[in-house]
Amino acid sequence: MKNKKKCTYIGGQAVMEGVMMQGKTCMACAVRDPDGNIQIEAKRLNPSPAVKKAGKIPFVRGTVNLVNSLVRGSKVLMRSAAVYGEDEEEGGRVSGWLAEKFKLSVMDVITVVSLFLGVVLAVALFMVLPRVITDFWLIPAFPALETVHGGVWKYVIWGGVKFLIFILYLSLILFLKDIRRLYQYHGAEHKTINAYEHGMELTPESVKKASRIHDRCGTSFLFIVVLINVLIMSVVLWAIGINSATIPNGALRFLAQLGVEIVLLPVLAGISYEILKFLARFDNWFVTIFKAPGMLLQKTLTTREPDEEMIEVAIAAFKKVLEMDADPTVPETSFTTGGVLSKLLKDTKARFKKEGIDESDAEWIYSITLGIKRSELSKDRIVKPSESKKIQDIVQKRLTGRPLWYIFGDTEFYGFKIKVDERALIPRPETELLADAVIKSVEKGDKVLDMCTGTGCIAIAVAKTCADKEVTVTASDVSDAAIMLARENAAANKVKINFIVGDMFRNVHGKFNIIVCNPPYIKSGEIPHIQREVREFEPRVALDGGEDGLDFYRRLADDAKPHLVKGGMLIMECGEGQTEAILSLFKKRDYVIVLKDLAGVDRFIKIVF
Repeated sequence: MKNKKKCTYIGGQAVMEGVMMQGKTCMACAVRDPDGNIQIEAKRLNPSPAVKKAGKIPFVRGTVNLVNSLVRGSKVLMRSAAVYGEDEEEGGRVSGWLAEKFKLSVMDVITVVSLFLGVVLAVALFMVLPRVITDFWLIPAFPALETVHGGVWKYVIWGGVKFLIFILYLSLILFLKDIRRLYQYHGAEHKTINAYEHGMELTPESVKKASRIHDRCGTSFLFIVVLINVLIMSVVLWAIGINSATIPNGALRFLAQLGVEIVLLPVLAGISYEILKFLARFDNWFVTIFKAPGMLLQKTLTTREPDEEMIEVAIAAFKKVLEMDADPTVPETSFTTGGVLSKLLKDTKARFKKEGIDESDAEWIYSITLGIKRSELSKDRIVKPSESKKIQDIVQKRLTGRPLWYIFGDTEFYGFKIKVDERALIPRPETELLADAVIKSVEKGDKVLDMCTGTGCIAIAVAKTCADKEVTVTASDVSDAAIMLARENAAANKVKINFIVGDMFRNVHGKFNIIVCNPPYIKSGEIPHIQREVREFEPRVALDGGEDGLDFYRRLADDAKPHLVKGGMLIMECGEGQTEAILSLFKKRDYVIVLKDLAGVDRFIKIVF
């Protein structure tokens, strides 16, 4: 037993349009979605202490691994299929009914049914059918088979029938197009593992040169399971004397033999696993004899030559396992699939809450992306994979801290669409009240100056709403970029506004009936402690109001009155608790009105000169 070879601990499985790889601490499933992108779902393996302990015991670990592989493999197979989702036209009514009544998707039901049918099919094909053929057809046709040489030929024929059914099953399913592609991904999985074990570079071009046959393949395992099953079962049944002499009733004899086979299945799996594990460690003529049948099945039936795109998917899964096994801090990832709206929204809210993000952002994301009102989010429906992908792309960007409305690229202000990006502050809901105060104060023919205009939202709201009053609107800002954005918004909303670039009143000429200003009013020392999305993404020039937050109010107090007609009005937004300090700056005034925001906080100041 020389020629011991290098083996990786990573094993794999082909899935729908992809490959699953499993390492010591994690598993990763990579799938190419309908858009051609590779999606990866990676999860940490957290077996119970009992399962961990059992997984180290020789002969017991084979059964444990078999059960784990069946359960995990079935789930992964269904998860990969879920990337493609459901046909809305064909399954829409069923999907909607399941979503509304049971909070389930069609894929949830298919998963359970498939697992059940898979077990039933396996028992029927590989346990029941061979015995039916042998006991109820061949033995009655050739009675001597049960008596010649102690009935050994009965077991030989039974084993031959079982092998024949096994081979026929693998051959017949090749006529299915999806199975042929599954076998191509099976080949990609083997090539990737072989390439790694032989020190080859993990690129599609390099991996393509590797063999698609691997001696630790599940096909070899199944072949050995069938072989061991036949040998041990033949010995056991012969030893305990289950035959026509001891149990004359054919049906009872059949059930007794089947029962023994099912009871011994864990033992058979354990022995088969140890044999396969032992054989996989060596490369020489002796072990090749045992490996040959399974490897022949791989070559002729269960693997096909993959293309480079399939290999790329297998490499992605393999590398993800290597990365996560090497670094326990690497986060888990999930597929972008469809599902029931309430479940998806709940999960997204939980993620946002964990990261300190307003949960209402999740509602906005689903509402806008799905084209439904926030009030309708309580009505369950199925979210298609294509819709879910758009949602998750936005969610991932939001989790970086980038403001929601920068991600969408626009927001609604006073009923009008306003483009937003990093060039200016995102208009807040309370600022709509500031615009409303101006609009209610405008008279026919008035001239309005919107200072620190940013996106131009207030100027646009005034110009559009008061168009019948022949109002003239001017907007100014110190930022060239902000003015450019405001111009774009004015053009999109088809309003005429005079734009000025200048620091406060610099470059502003003439007098106005109303000057409205929402200046920066956050104290410089507080900026490092405000919300991340504001601090890191919105322009500081639109936030920083100086050491006490009142720098721009002082400039308004000094320069606003000369730019107002007699009886003109200055309307300002301010921060919480700043009202008294701001009013103390305006010594000469006729009267003042302080207005509250929706939260009941003093937020707006009207000063008439």
